Amino acid sequence: MSLQSVNDFVIRFANVNGSGSASANELFARSVLRMGIPVAPRNIFPSNIQGLPTWYEVRISGAGHLGARGGTDFLVAMNPQTWDKDVAGIEPGGYLLYDSTKPMPKSKFRDDITVIGVPLTAICNREYTEPRQRQLFKNIVYVGALSALLDIDVAEMEKLIGEQYKGKEKLFDANKHALHLGRDWALMNLDHPIGLQLKRSDAVGSRIFIEGNSAAALGAVYGGATVCAWYPITPSSSLPEAFTRHCQRLRVDPATKKNKFAIIQAEDELSSIGMVIGAAWNGARAFTATSGPGISLMQEFLGLAYFAEIPAVIFDVQRAGPSTGMPTRTQQTDILSCAYASHGDTKHVLLFPEDPAEAFDFGASAFDLADRLQTPIFVMLDLDIGMNYRLSRPLAWDDNHKFDRGKLLTAAELETAADFGRYLDVDGDGIPYRTLPGTHPNKGSFFTRGTSRDRYAKYTEEGAAYADNMQRLLRKFDTAKDLVPRPLQANAGKSTKYGVIYFGSTSPAMDEAIGLLEARGHAIDRMRIRAFPFHSSVTSFIGEHDFVFVVEQNRDGQLRSLIVNECSVDPVRLVPILHYDGTPITARFIAGAIADRLDALKVTPLRKDKVS
Repeated sequence: MSLQSVNDFVIRFANVNGSGSASANELFARSVLRMGIPVAPRNIFPSNIQGLPTWYEVRISGAGHLGARGGTDFLVAMNPQTWDKDVAGIEPGGYLLYDSTKPMPKSKFRDDITVIGVPLTAICNREYTEPRQRQLFKNIVYVGALSALLDIDVAEMEKLIGEQYKGKEKLFDANKHALHLGRDWALMNLDHPIGLQLKRSDAVGSRIFIEGNSAAALGAVYGGATVCAWYPITPSSSLPEAFTRHCQRLRVDPATKKNKFAIIQAEDELSSIGMVIGAAWNGARAFTATSGPGISLMQEFLGLAYFAEIPAVIFDVQRAGPSTGMPTRTQQTDILSCAYASHGDTKHVLLFPEDPAEAFDFGASAFDLADRLQTPIFVMLDLDIGMNYRLSRPLAWDDNHKFDRGKLLTAAELETAADFGRYLDVDGDGIPYRTLPGTHPNKGSFFTRGTSRDRYAKYTEEGAAYADNMQRLLRKFDTAKDLVPRPLQANAGKSTKYGVIYFGSTSPAMDEAIGLLEARGHAIDRMRIRAFPFHSSVTSFIGEHDFVFVVEQNRDGQLRSLIVNECSVDPVRLVPILHYDGTPITARFIAGAIADRLDALKVTPLRKDKVS
């Protein structure tokens, strides 16, 4: 029996990289969104220029689920290379649309799915003479066919094409014509609509559709960043590119037309972080954006910023590693390398946004934190958040917000200061007072160095002075626990001895997985960690449960290791749930993995009930 569903299914486009399919697939996703139906598209593409397989998956969910679900209900198969695997991934009762210009053997299909043939090549060969036109418009033709099969409002598609080609009437007319070629053929030759249908809704509400990298870049603008130094690397490059666009719109003096920002593409990642540290040392709010390989190259400079106590913000858009790994696949794989970046004893502050809205919030607040704590701050994005469009609550900003520059002494304050030592812990919170170059003609100066020094920044290799400084840095890190975003906790509807910890882009799939687990009779409390250092509530949450699952997207359970190391908990209590094939984690995977382990954990509890 064919699948029957309204506003709730997954459609997957299997294409060849470089075929021009991306814009057509995005047109489909945006058309559904314009009908008021929540969508969550994900572009899965190779790291080469063209020729290899690429997929574009659109999660359509009237209920508002934005995480990857798992499985395919409708496949648009446009790549012979991946045909067998793609067809095998269709849910029983699902649908397959393919180019039927040339006949295919029956063995290439499945008996338990509905096969829909559209002669895409024949239609394009009849209408167009140029090979490139035939290739490009074939994508629009299949989107037109989908508009008939799924009952999409074609007027919304036409509006989107008009917006894309505004002022380019020839391109608008050509794309509109191709759209109707596919739609008209389907209306005349196919049963329509099929069991999967789209009906207008108002489930989108006031939410916006934005990429995480763009939102984070806008957060940097609102957070006061004026300097960006970066080196291109997937999947972070679109963040400084978006920062450039935002600055050109928001950071140009209206009277003089002069730029009030500096953006530098450095020769490598090492140079970029060096420029950021130099700019921050001089008082600018500065950042870089990179990914795992860039973090590896930045290690020594990150240690300098930590030890010399210079503010800096690093947006790490994580990908699959190690080495080059899979540059265009997503993972949460830099947790440990960022938390302990550089040699020696270092601990860095990490922020874990779950979506574009938090990427904006944390992207802005990172600069206040960097100044307040006088240290590097890492905003830990990943490819799934950074490079995919996501429905998100509207970005909000308080125009009355004043930047927190921390313990930054003015010339007037230096005049009355009884004693200034760059590394003196006056307040007991581990954070010393600092000055900027040129603040006062003869007071407040100090020598910035990466070598050991005393509280007055004077060079020394005496063990006691070094240990005193390192202990103060620990006090500062402890102070950070109450400054970073706290974990968010949600308890199950009934008492349970099991909990789950997760973070970042896992969040939307986790939210849906909880419902799947409840449907199977499993109750589980959950906590989303939003920052490192960990708040004391993390240890309390673990202590309140016999076992806590830690869900993350890497092989080695890096967050779990960090919790064990920093919270001194029994690792047996933390059960790893690991997904690391480079694709976004799915609700089905999480629910299945936790349910399997809950069955295996039917043993005598570690915690015994008190006898009254």
